[in-house]
Amino acid sequence: MKRSKQKLYIISVLLVLVVTFSIGRCTAPDSSQTQQTSVNQSGTGDSQSHVGHQQQTNFLPEEFTTWTCSMHPQIQQPEPGQCPICGMELIPITASSGEDSGPRTLTMSQTAEALADIQTTRVEKRYPEAKVRLVGKLGYDETRVRSLSARFPARIDRLFVNFNGLKVQRGEHLAQVYSPELLTAVSELLTSHRYNPGSSATKSAKEKLRLWDLLPSQIEKILEDNNPIEEFELLAPISGVVVQKKINEGDYVKTGQPLFKIVDLSHLWLQLEAYEADLAWLRFGQSVSFSVEAFPGESFGGNISFIEPELNRKTRTVTLRVNVPNNGGRLKPGMFAKAQISAQIAKNGIVYTPELIGKWISPMHPQIIKDGPGQCDICGMDLVPVEKMGITVDEEAEAPLVLPASAVLRTGKRAVVYLKKNAERPTFEGREINLGARAGDFYIVKSGLEQGDEVVTHGAFKIDSALQIQAKPSMMNPDGGGPIPGHQHQESSTNSIDHEHSDYDSGGHVGLSLKIDLITSKNLLPHYLSLQSGLAEDDIESAKNTLKEMMKVTGHSGQLSSLVHTMLAAESLDDLRKPGFEALSKAMIDQVSRRPEAFGQTVYQMFCPMVYGDRGTSWLQADNNLRNPYFGGRMLQCGELETVHKVGEASIHAH
Repeated sequence: MKRSKQKLYIISVLLVLVVTFSIGRCTAPDSSQTQQTSVNQSGTGDSQSHVGHQQQTNFLPEEFTTWTCSMHPQIQQPEPGQCPICGMELIPITASSGEDSGPRTLTMSQTAEALADIQTTRVEKRYPEAKVRLVGKLGYDETRVRSLSARFPARIDRLFVNFNGLKVQRGEHLAQVYSPELLTAVSELLTSHRYNPGSSATKSAKEKLRLWDLLPSQIEKILEDNNPIEEFELLAPISGVVVQKKINEGDYVKTGQPLFKIVDLSHLWLQLEAYEADLAWLRFGQSVSFSVEAFPGESFGGNISFIEPELNRKTRTVTLRVNVPNNGGRLKPGMFAKAQISAQIAKNGIVYTPELIGKWISPMHPQIIKDGPGQCDICGMDLVPVEKMGITVDEEAEAPLVLPASAVLRTGKRAVVYLKKNAERPTFEGREINLGARAGDFYIVKSGLEQGDEVVTHGAFKIDSALQIQAKPSMMNPDGGGPIPGHQHQESSTNSIDHEHSDYDSGGHVGLSLKIDLITSKNLLPHYLSLQSGLAEDDIESAKNTLKEMMKVTGHSGQLSSLVHTMLAAESLDDLRKPGFEALSKAMIDQVSRRPEAFGQTVYQMFCPMVYGDRGTSWLQADNNLRNPYFGGRMLQCGELETVHKVGEASIHAH
């Protein structure tokens, strides 16, 4: 009886469970409705957490999840920041949404564009201004130098100017002399004038004395006193400074013997040295501004009066002569000067000077410019139209198409820009263009762009790197693909640094050929010297910090920038030293050797014959305490002093 009751109880429980399950199946809501209800409700902690997560996600750009460096794509981080190698701002890696727009085209969201700091500008027509910076030295105006020599035999009885450097005015006495020949000539004048003042004999006697450097006032004084003079005062023919005194009291001088040299320093000549590449921007009559160390912050000016017709075969420069007014005598001959010449550039790269339209100029003194024909106020020569002196003043000279230099990526002979094609969905297209001359911060465009095109002026290198990250070909490589520019190692081919066959040695080392302009090398010198010191101390951290500072000078595109980035990627001191530091040293030595006066400090060129197996190499230091950057502590003193590059002097070769 008891067992029967237990069986009945179990059966009852099972029936209840089956019925409950069946009712639940029939009355349960659809799963999609349940999920929707959970999203819409806000009363529970779970639903609040889900909505909060949704809101946080909406703040982030949809396309990217990873941040990378445009120069070092091996760097992958989950959030923005700076590249631990080169310090550049990281950029987001964007996922392509939509159809692929082409192998040379990159599309990104507006958010990604802002984060990558992409900046653009319109291509326009304008007259760019080229600035040519030169160095030179002040000297005498050779047209204002007067040598005084003996016109007759004489004895120097008294010397009033008895040392160099004295200032004299025209007509002031220089010396007192005695001459029997002069006494005879004066007697002839008095005799002729006494009996026939207007005779040819009188005129001839006056002319003889004039040719003997007697001033008209002296001749008139002799006639007025009617008395032969036994001693004669030698007077200054011009105002100026006595720069040479070649006689002493008591000397006997012969006809033609030099006595004094007097220079009028109210005008000077500034001799400037221009490289071949600068000649396109230089014209006769151009204004020149310059400064000297004696008066910091003050600017002086003059005009180009002469351009040497021949190139100096040793220095590869052309000498320019600038006429400089020197009111007050503040400027001194021998002073070094830093000059700047500005030129407006028209189409086809010609210098355009609209301010001289219709003007006439003196061929000998270009500072004399008038509105019409006439004579030079200085030399009396006829003025000529400015066009005859090679000055372009065509009123219809067309403004060229220009774009900022920062927009151009240079790869050897190729020039590449990125155009923005769509503002709503930023799309950037790479294009190879043909450039003309560079004028200041602009390039003249020959072909490849139209007026109004919008080009990337900041961030083009990031776009090019992003293309490669997406497995698209780089515009920096004409064949597409290949390593990222600036990261080629010495085994790889490169478009930014040329490998010259002459630089291969028997040990298999490669010498990189690098060119740096004068202005960049001047700004780079302090960092280069710091880099040399860091390598000599085997301090790779210090060396890489210096390379990061160098990037502020080099920027992030071009030949020099590629080398600096390659050196930054080096994992060891040896990789950093060769061939990178050697290429940098060669380029710096090239500029310092040409223009030591332009760098403002003396630098020492060292040489070590043991860096490579069968050849040595050179570098620069701030002092003559030899510290080898190629061996560091292993052989710190290995090498010798090769050359001293002194400011304002020719380089001194130690060997």
